[in-house]
Amino acid sequence: MSHFLKLPMTGISLALWRWCCALLLVMAIAFGGNVLTAHANPITPHPMLAALFHFSGKRPTNLGVHNNQLLPCPDSPNCVSTSSTDKEHAIAPLSLNGSAAETFQKLKAVVAAQPRAQIIEATDTYIYAEFTSALMGYVDDVEFYLDETAGNIQVRSASRLGKSDLGVNRQRIEAIRSALASA
Repeated sequence: MSHFLKLPMTGISLALWRWCCALLLVMAIAFGGNVLTAHANPITPHPMLAALFHFSGKRPTNLGVHNNQLLPCPDSPNCVSTSSTDKEHAIAPLSLNGSAAETFQKLKAVVAAQPRAQIIEATDTYIYAEFTSALMGYVDDVEFYLDETAGNIQVRSASRLGKSDLGVNRQRIEAIRSALASA
């Protein structure tokens, strides 16, 4: 008799072991077999899972520049904006790194290079992009406005659905800020 993987299993630990194995199997299916390397590559769920879990919501119709600024955030905590003044939602604008036009072109390239980002609209002074989460397909609406009068780039990043984003919108803008500074 083989003693391979002989573990002292009680009812609870056996159930936990089975649950962990099932979770590993689901992750393997979801990430196309790349469970151990998912951190090294952008996570792309299996198409069947992506179709099942795609919570995109409707594209907002009120986005854009209003009175030379982007919209402030709603009351929900899943948004950051340079137009918001409260601590939870406020975020600093992006600094210009060179000329305004040059910096904005670099920003377009930085946004386009982000995982699961799609630029929906881009002009000389405005970028609107959608960022889709890897597993569940949640969509965040992200805007950038080149405010040449103030000498900076206003930003707004907001989740379409849900209440909390676990800080994803703020982290995204800070990552874009870092990438733009080094571009």
